[in-house]
Parts: sequence; structure tokens; C-alpha cells
Amino acid sequence: MPDVPASITSERLTIRCPRVTDVPEIVTAVRESLEALEPWMRWATRDYSVDACEANTRQAIARFITRQDLRYHFHDRATGELIGSSGLHRINWQVPRFEIGYWVRTSKAGQGYVSEAVHALSRLAFDRLAANRLEIRCDDLNVASARVAERCGFELDAILFNWQRAADGSLRHERVYVMLDPSLLTEPGSPVPAVDPTPG
Repeated sequence: MPDVPASITSERLTIRCPRVTDVPEIVTAVRESLEALEPWMRWATRDYSVDACEANTRQAIARFITRQDLRYHFHDRATGELIGSSGLHRINWQVPRFEIGYWVRTSKAGQGYVSEAVHALSRLAFDRLAANRLEIRCDDLNVASARVAERCGFELDAILFNWQRAADGSLRHERVYVMLDPSLLTEPGSPVPAVDPTPG
């Protein structure tokens, strides 16, 4: 079983695996952020409930223990407030290969917290888990998510045209960003390159 830390820290964040005690604050953060999350996260719906969140959190804890999926929540180091979620997903330990996903509560968006979490998890993947490939994937229209990937030094590897259907039934493209060399990882707060979404 790979040695994966339950918690890491960055300049402003404590990044740790889920706990059932997180559920009330997760529900509050998701409900606060539905307008921003609904277009991209299928699970973020108007009927998002405490019971559904608890079941999902318990599943995440089990998958973390078995190293099938490594979800982390990131919290303000000073206050303990939940800011968002990230993690290492779609894992292939034989490579090893990971995909980094993320969301942030609306009241904390635009303050660099997601980039800081992605940077810390990228360092974890390369330095402690021997990653040979990291990916960040996002809808081609999700400019904010693409900005995080590019801010952290990930390069566009592919655009998967007509990859999936959105909740409204429209066909959507998916961007695949990749990092193979940890020396390309940029520090949080670096300038953000312009993003030019591919017309749909």
C-alpha cells in the first residue's frame, strides 16, 4: 500500500483527507456555490443533501484508505474554515499517473487558493508518490479551471472534441492538461497566461 500522507500543509492551507465531521461545512459550501458549480459538476444540484454528502464522504474515506482515490479538502490554516476540495484521482499506480481535480467555494474564489492546493498536491505526487504523469481535465468552456492549470505550469496536451454531453444535452469538448516534469511546476501567484477557449 503506497505511503500517502493524510495531511499536508502549504503557506495558507491545511490539505487533508476527508472526515465525516466535515459534512455540514461541505454542504454549506456547496449550497453557497451552486451557481458556479452546476455547469461543471454533475453532483452539484439544487437537491444536494446532507445524507448524500455523508454517503459520498464515507465512500471517499474508504477509497482513500484503499488508495483507489485520494480526495483532499483544503482548509484555512489560521481559521480551519473549509475552502474547497481537490485530490488525486483516476489513479494508475503502475505508471504512476494521477488526475488533479478541484472546486472552491464561491466566497473564497479568485484568491489563489486552488492554485496553491494544486501546487501542493503536485509536489506530493512527484516527490512522494513517484508520479510520471499528472493531468488536469476541464470542460473547454471552463476558463477559470483552465487558468488554474496554466498558472501551475501544466501544458495543454489535447482537446477531446465532442467528449461528453452537458446537463443541457449539448456536446462539449474536454481539455487535457499534462505535467511530466516537476521542474515546470510554477509557484503559486505566478502570472496567468491568456486562455482562448476553442469555439464549440
